[in-house]
Amino acid sequence: MTYINRRMMVQGTAVLGLGLATGTLLTAPKASAADAVASASPAGAMDAAAKERPVSLNGWTSEEQADDVSTVWTRPVPGTGLTVATRIGDVEAVLIHLLRRHHYEIDELRRGDVTGWQHPSGFDPSTPGSNLASGTAVRIRPGHYPAGTAGGWFPDQLTVLRDILAELEGVVRWSGDDKRPDESLFSIDVAPSSPRLPRLAAKLRGMREHPGRAAGAPADPHAAHRRKAAEALAGQQRATVR
Repeated sequence: MTYINRRMMVQGTAVLGLGLATGTLLTAPKASAADAVASASPAGAMDAAAKERPVSLNGWTSEEQADDVSTVWTRPVPGTGLTVATRIGDVEAVLIHLLRRHHYEIDELRRGDVTGWQHPSGFDPSTPGSNLASGTAVRIRPGHYPAGTAGGWFPDQLTVLRDILAELEGVVRWSGDDKRPDESLFSIDVAPSSPRLPRLAAKLRGMREHPGRAAGAPADPHAAHRRKAAEALAGQQRATVR
């Protein structure tokens, strides 16, 4: 075993100081031209990250696991007794609000009715289902609605659902409006950089602080102004066929 005495330490410190003063010591290796371009370009950095992990259809990075070294964690859905694996933060705030309103206003959700994050290995990144792999989507009653067909929701349920989507300001897309309908799937429909998501999440958190405004509070989805907003969003999202 080698011991460093005081004289050796002093000598080493002096050499280090001289090197720093002259710029001849601890000089970082020069980056290659490609490295410089990649570091200077946000697009280059994003491309590098995409090569490491796939990106879901909505532009969010997929996660290989949940609840450990991940942005996806299993979170409670207050008032339902259920949990869901979702991307924490703003995505969580929005998707859990959706689930709570469904539970209170459309139909009570029971164990097995809600699924969230799933491993990316089972998804084609070009399909809406891939959003589950990034923790930015949920399924309500998976397997309950026939794949590729519409009409699984009763008209009164659909009215409330459209009202919920309008309240979420188009940040969430229902795949019942897709070219190949998937009526159980709900996805975040904005990119990670969009300011619309944090703005909506802040609004929903503020609503929770005021009794009578959060999910489960009395609301009339048949009110003229709410129906108008819901129908406008439905038309807009239907026009964006996927």
